[in-house]
Amino acid sequence: MTEVAELEWSAGTRDGDAVAWRSLVRRHEDAVFRLAYLMLGNRHDAEDLAQETFLRAYRSRARFDRERPLGPWLLKICANLARNRRRSIGRYFRALQRHFVERPVDEAVAVLPDNAEATRLWQAVRRLRPDDQQILYLRFFLDMTLGESALAAGIAEGTVKSRTNRALERLRSVIEREFPELDREDDNEH
Repeated sequence: MTEVAELEWSAGTRDGDAVAWRSLVRRHEDAVFRLAYLMLGNRHDAEDLAQETFLRAYRSRARFDRERPLGPWLLKICANLARNRRRSIGRYFRALQRHFVERPVDEAVAVLPDNAEATRLWQAVRRLRPDDQQILYLRFFLDMTLGESALAAGIAEGTVKSRTNRALERLRSVIEREFPELDREDDNEH
C-alpha cells in the first residue's frame, strides 16, 4: 500500500469504515507485534498487547493527524502500553526475569533470523534498560528511519540519535562483558 493509499484508508478509518480499518491493521500488525514481542519477550503477552494497541488506536482515531504516517503512531501506542505493562507488574516481572534469564529463548524464532548469533544479540539487548531496548528495537530490529523512530518514541530526531549512540555504547559493554563471542572480528574483513 502506498503512502497516498494509506492516507485514503486512514481517512476512511477515521470516519468509521471497518474495511479500511482492517486493511490498515493487516498492513501494520507485524511491526506492532514485533515491537510488543521485543519489549515484553513473550509471544502471548505480545499478541494481547498488539490487540490492545489496535483497540486503543481505533478508539483514538478521531485524534489521529492524517498528515503523519500511521505506522509510527501505532508503534508509539504499542511502546507506551508495553512500558506501562512492564511497570505495572514491577517486582514480579523482575523476579521471573532473573529466574529465567538463562532459560533458552525458544520464542525468538518468531521475530529473529534462525541463527544463534541473532538470538544471542537479542539476549544482549534484553540486558539493557527498557528505554535503550526500545530505541534499538525501533532503529535496528524494525529498521525504522530516524524520523519514524522519533514519531514512534515521541521524541525529537536529535534525541533519537543521542539515545541510539548511548544505547549502542551500553550494548557494546554488555557484549564485551557477557557475550564476548559476538565481539569477534571477522578475519576475512582484514
